[in-house]
Amino acid sequence: MYALLIAADPDDSAIFSLILQRAGLAVTVSRELERAMKSWPDRPADLILISLDAPAPEAQVQRIRREAQVPLLLTVHSNDPYLQAELLDLGADLVIPPTYTPKLLLAQISVLMRRSGSVPVFSLPTLNAPDLSLDPSTRAVQVEGKASQRLTHLEFRLLYTLMVNRNRVIPSETIVERVWGYSDRGDRDLVRGLVNRLRSKIEIDPREPRYILTMPGIGYQFNDEA
Repeated sequence: MYALLIAADPDDSAIFSLILQRAGLAVTVSRELERAMKSWPDRPADLILISLDAPAPEAQVQRIRREAQVPLLLTVHSNDPYLQAELLDLGADLVIPPTYTPKLLLAQISVLMRRSGSVPVFSLPTLNAPDLSLDPSTRAVQVEGKASQRLTHLEFRLLYTLMVNRNRVIPSETIVERVWGYSDRGDRDLVRGLVNRLRSKIEIDPREPRYILTMPGIGYQFNDEA
């Protein structure tokens, strides 16, 4: 398991790298948020820690949650409880205040990792539909007539959510909660983009989808009678 640490300050990078390593995580360090997220689909991490001196930490959380649902830790340079509560509401799992102690942070990271790994995907059953199968242990989807493809974390969570609720319309707001792990009523475009990426992997013709059907104004449905 490994962590993605996004930190611009060398001292912060050194301190947080050490804490993450003591929590049993290998660490990859990036100095820029956008650069780190560009490589996310190719190598998703098990945990993200952001320590950037930015004026809008809310935007950092929203940016991460558009791509990843893993435990997210964020440092802030203020003890303002309203800011910390807002960041948690947006999808952060832990807000690290300026007065943090390394020992407590290490314990909190260990708890987050235990909870996030409490239901490993390899314990989930393979899901099958006509000419399609999804293997949670490898996040691989096999469609007849196409080569097996490995899904990203978000693509897997979306397809799994739709398949276990097959032939039922899932509202976009519910998809956001199930896939990204937070609630935000303004994320229809976010869901639409992820659906399009998933269709490109599982549909023979993404312009005329067989499996993932759009219910205009509501959400999406997995068609088990494809």
